[in-house]
Amino acid sequence: MNKQGLIDAVAAATEESKASAERIVAAVLDSVKKGMKKDKGVALVGFGTFSLKQRKARAGRNPKTGETIQIAASKSVGFKPGKELKDSVR
Repeated sequence: MNKQGLIDAVAAATEESKASAERIVAAVLDSVKKGMKKDKGVALVGFGTFSLKQRKARAGRNPKTGETIQIAASKSVGFKPGKELKDSVR
């Protein structure tokens, strides 16, 4: 399912227009982004937890030339599914 599929599913489930459902989906996604930035994590009980992960700087290798390069430290988003979500897809 892509974003448009999610909007269509929300519109059908809530009996709202697609435009309204699109605003709802955008608001939820924006709230998750803001929560990640502010609190470094968002926990949705039964669904899962989004968390901010730090990657340390490390040495890497350019596969084309074999040259050693330095890869900068970065941030990444992790997701750990909740029990309800795990059980629903088994």
